[in-house]
Amino acid sequence: MKGAIKTLLFLAIGAGLLWLTFRNQDFSMVIEKISHANLGWLGLSIVLSIAALISRALRWKQLIEPLGYRVRFTTAFNAMMFGYVANLAIPRIGEISKCGALSKSEDIPFEKLIGTVIVERVADVILLILCIGLVAILEFERLGGFLAEHIWNPVIEKTGSAGMLIAILGIGSAAGIFLIYKLFKMENPPASIQKIKNLMKGIGEGLATVTQLKNKWLFVFHSVFIWVVYIFMTYVCFFALPETSGLDLSAGLFMMVIGGIGMTAPVQGGIGVYHMLVSKGIELYGLNATDGIVFATMVHGTQTILLIILGGISMMALFFFTKPRPSRIDESSGKYQK
Repeated sequence: MKGAIKTLLFLAIGAGLLWLTFRNQDFSMVIEKISHANLGWLGLSIVLSIAALISRALRWKQLIEPLGYRVRFTTAFNAMMFGYVANLAIPRIGEISKCGALSKSEDIPFEKLIGTVIVERVADVILLILCIGLVAILEFERLGGFLAEHIWNPVIEKTGSAGMLIAILGIGSAAGIFLIYKLFKMENPPASIQKIKNLMKGIGEGLATVTQLKNKWLFVFHSVFIWVVYIFMTYVCFFALPETSGLDLSAGLFMMVIGGIGMTAPVQGGIGVYHMLVSKGIELYGLNATDGIVFATMVHGTQTILLIILGGISMMALFFFTKPRPSRIDESSGKYQK
């Protein structure tokens, strides 16, 4: 019940932000402009998106191998897409869903898969920070003003001061570390605590996979490739509309960064948050609010439809055509263990 209420609350927040973004706009004009978008450039954006998704699946597969499991690429890809679809329904559940799907299909301990996903997220956060740093160099005034007006200042208003925000984050982190330490120090913990310890142990093994990779540079390549593709995936969409066709690659990087920040918000598919941030970002380049909303809606809609289609196909493949099998490899023989 609480989960349903939380999901509906996040959906309401996203819908509210979407309403704030569209409230002074002629919706029929927005739809008309999108209907005249150049489908060739949108098609190229979709191709780039699929390339990034394939690279993500390959990177995840590579992270799982040091655990002693040889995962089928198709199953890893389908499980990943299942996670994306789950995220569209319930925020932040996608990672758990994809690990659950792959665990069931390939007979891999769920908690170990969670560890590999954490490694993925850490790599993505590092690349996002690097992209923010690059934007700060290329678009210093735009990025600084944008982050202050639309992200930092609103958060400060809610918490009272920057010091209060830092204190809350610091106390929360310290409390979490202390709790984990006490859990691991308990000699005879209750069954519920033991389950948490086992989960943390499995996550630790999953995290350790990054140090055991046979080809670390391949992991780096996939991580960088994914985010470079994200930049060009956004950039080529500029050419789909006459109003944005004059924007350059640095603008594409800027839109990808603020769009990425919007997609991290705990609402279904970043709805509302993405539209508001990207549309405001477009306005910083001298375009009007309508042009910003048209671009944000077009890009977000295209990617969402792609995820729904691929996710739907992947779900059917997982549940109807993928036969569960053991994927653990015997190190001495190189064969699957039953």
